[in-house]
Amino acid sequence: MLNFRMIAQSAALTLGAALVSTAAIAYEGGAVAGGGSIKGTVKFKGEAPAQEVLDVNKDKKVCAVGEKKSNELVVGADGGIRYAVVSLTNISKGKAFPEGESILDQAGCEYLPYIVIVPTGSELVIKNSDGILHNIHTYSDKNKAVNRAQPKFKKKIKESFAEPEMVKVTCDVHGWMKGWLAVVDHPYYVITDEKGAFELTDVPAGEYEIKVWQEKLGESTQKVTVAGGAEAAVTFELAAK
Repeated sequence: MLNFRMIAQSAALTLGAALVSTAAIAYEGGAVAGGGSIKGTVKFKGEAPAQEVLDVNKDKKVCAVGEKKSNELVVGADGGIRYAVVSLTNISKGKAFPEGESILDQAGCEYLPYIVIVPTGSELVIKNSDGILHNIHTYSDKNKAVNRAQPKFKKKIKESFAEPEMVKVTCDVHGWMKGWLAVVDHPYYVITDEKGAFELTDVPAGEYEIKVWQEKLGESTQKVTVAGGAEAAVTFELAAK
């Protein structure tokens, strides 16, 4: 006969080990002594395509103020790629998350900023600065979808996300609107600026894998070594697929 007590005890031990393992890899934030930094650029390899002009076909009095272009791939004159997300993939201890709210605004029928960094479990404040109806609709693999109307009188709503991943945001009312949420479980994430530049600061000395994500060009990784008090340089080159 099966010894159900032994089976139950074995299952409990397995579950306990899994929980301990999960807890062991949770990120630990605090002061960083003797850290360094990683500074670099993300560049486009080849001839960059022009930004697509968006068809603004609804609520034009609010939405069609000035020409709107797609932010899916924005390449500057010097080849730098804007709106790429750079992060460390293998860090479990380092600086604390910065204070302050994560805010996604809907202004001029655009998502501002185009990519928002949102720590897991924290609140994302979604603002409606337009005074018209919007509808927040998210698409992701690990987090539950958000699909909420936000009429003009509801200036702020709040949402949270439990799992780290890139979450696409659209508006069901205005089809050209799109943005992204970088849901993160540690603070070593940064979004490239208009020159494709980035910097990760207060990185504990050590060896890391650094990754770049760009919605049209995919992902790329490199190895990087950070020395205390020093700056490590990294350049990514991404080509069209």
